[in-house]
Amino acid sequence: MASRYASLSREDLATLVPELLLIGQLIDRSGMAWCISAWGREEMAQVAIEEWSGASPIYTRRMQDALGYRGTDVVTIFKGLQLDIGAPPQFMDFRYTVHDPWHGEFHLDHCGALMDVEPMGESYVVSMCHDIEDPTFDATAVATNAKAQVRPVHRPPRSSAQQHPHCRWTVTIGESFPPVQPLPAYHHVAATRAATVELDPIDPSEEGMGDYSGALLADLDFGAFSHSALVRIADEVCLQMQLLNLSFEHAVRTRSTGEQQAREICTQQLVGIAGIAAERLHRALGLPDGVAGAVRLLELHPLLNPAAYHRAEVGESRVTVGPSPASSDGGWAALVGPGRPEPLQALVRAVDPHLDVEISGTEETWTAHVVRREVAAPEAGEVAVTRFSTGAAFEFEPRRSLPITPV
Repeated sequence: MASRYASLSREDLATLVPELLLIGQLIDRSGMAWCISAWGREEMAQVAIEEWSGASPIYTRRMQDALGYRGTDVVTIFKGLQLDIGAPPQFMDFRYTVHDPWHGEFHLDHCGALMDVEPMGESYVVSMCHDIEDPTFDATAVATNAKAQVRPVHRPPRSSAQQHPHCRWTVTIGESFPPVQPLPAYHHVAATRAATVELDPIDPSEEGMGDYSGALLADLDFGAFSHSALVRIADEVCLQMQLLNLSFEHAVRTRSTGEQQAREICTQQLVGIAGIAAERLHRALGLPDGVAGAVRLLELHPLLNPAAYHRAEVGESRVTVGPSPASSDGGWAALVGPGRPEPLQALVRAVDPHLDVEISGTEETWTAHVVRREVAAPEAGEVAVTRFSTGAAFEFEPRRSLPITPV
């Protein structure tokens, strides 16, 4: 099925892609608050480890194949990070150094995730920057080379708010290193339909970059990619979110007292990210207000994308969702439908708090009509929780795209 992002201009797509990468990062700002409430900080960290370790090796390889830079070296690892929802550009401001194919470094001039957790206290900083990062950095690197090791030079807690860079890490690939083994969550996620869904190929005849096979760039200029390459990247990034969520839900279900608790936590995560993502996309793409803007937003929102995975038909004031690979996997698709309007309500109310949805149909096929109410609805508590992140209001800045050469 053709991508719903193909209708956007190349310029709009170049704006969209970094927005989607940042939205993917904010999934955890939405979900982890509810995990802390249910099980405490330490168990939340374990959920995060399983979540990212289950999804990132799969979607990292997918992006390598999509943009033609599959390899086994440090440059391949760094390119993957630039296109990973775990490291959205500028918000997680990775700076890279390449010594040779098997040795490199990166540091973060700005870490938005650190800005979010520092106010919560040192124990939360240690959970993120030590407990979670150690296994998940290696899990991401294993997608490129199982004998890659990502190790800290220094990292938070910081001695003062003026300490920069926020952290520094080395990346080393050595034949003598024991190979990293994937965590059990990886095998669960690898068996989903999302892991193998086929997306539109990139047209190599179009103007602009059709792959990322050339030099590693300090900052990706998304505007340099071709139209079809940007469409494919956008779809892959949405699929990263779907995979991450499937991994999150698996980790939540293994800890929940039953299906009711698991569904409640997963729905809270979805409502929060649905509202903040809609708000950012509506603003970034300059979409219209009112019902028309909300329907266009439904078409472009990562909740219902990519089209090959989550099939939906958009009309003048409604969207109809039918059976698809997403239905088979569950995930976000299972949390929306008749009797479950909250995620779509949060989405449309990001455009106008007077908007609402009326959902009719069956579990397999349903239609959501966007309607306007006389009284504005208050912001959902789940959206307010996600808004705690500095990423909710983060603004991207223009950057020059310069090649990185070994030093």
